[in-house]
Amino acid sequence: MRVLITNDDGIHAPGLTHLAAAAAEAGHDVLAVAPGSNFSGSGAAIGDLGESSSIRCRAVDLDGHPAIEAIELDAPPALCVITSALGAFGEVPEVVLSGINPGLNTGRSTLHSGTVGAVVTAANFRISGVAVSIEGHEPDVENWTTAARAAVRAGEWVHSTPGLQSLNLSLPDAPEAALGQPRMASLAPMGAIHTEIKGRDEEWLHLGFAATDRELPEGSDSRLVAEGCMVVTAITGIRAVPLGDEAGLLDALGRFGPESPAG
Repeated sequence: MRVLITNDDGIHAPGLTHLAAAAAEAGHDVLAVAPGSNFSGSGAAIGDLGESSSIRCRAVDLDGHPAIEAIELDAPPALCVITSALGAFGEVPEVVLSGINPGLNTGRSTLHSGTVGAVVTAANFRISGVAVSIEGHEPDVENWTTAARAAVRAGEWVHSTPGLQSLNLSLPDAPEAALGQPRMASLAPMGAIHTEIKGRDEEWLHLGFAATDRELPEGSDSRLVAEGCMVVTAITGIRAVPLGDEAGLLDALGRFGPESPAG
């Protein structure tokens, strides 16, 4: 299958290199298109595009894997997906694998993850995808290969399964033999870390991150990863949903029509 590899940490991040290598070793046609710099926290942002826009891109050698086609694009990961889905770099991908992000993308804060945003964007093009993250910080992560192989397996599954599938895959930094049984999970109210206000002075608001120490729901992704499990959460992007009182809303909005009396 044709696999697009992207991330929000940059084309030369070790997580992307391991993920691309694992997909190639599994026999897939691999294209890596990723930002030239860090776009962490960008969600599904695409930047300020006008009617006619030019984006800097260039072919690069993927560290240690010169046979894998790799493109550095001066754009967030969601735009890397869009341009690839529009055929800018050859054959359109059948599956998107995004990551591997060092630091877990769990809980409702996945809304802000550029890694997850790439997969949500792919869904708008009817392309299935898997976002993958691993516990820990980049210099200390040891089990990239475990996460990469798991993501490729998940990607093969979504490709072979009818219908659109978007998955968020989260792993502890542990060898495959030490992982607990894979688990399906809900999104926790909070991720493994959360944002805190550290202070404010005349011109500056100071933010920081802190480890989540509150009790998280059983069966939630943050909790299950902390318990040593590889965790999968099925996610969805932008979709219209039914509203309980549609008639009431339409009536309220109708009062602003040109024939409506002034309130």
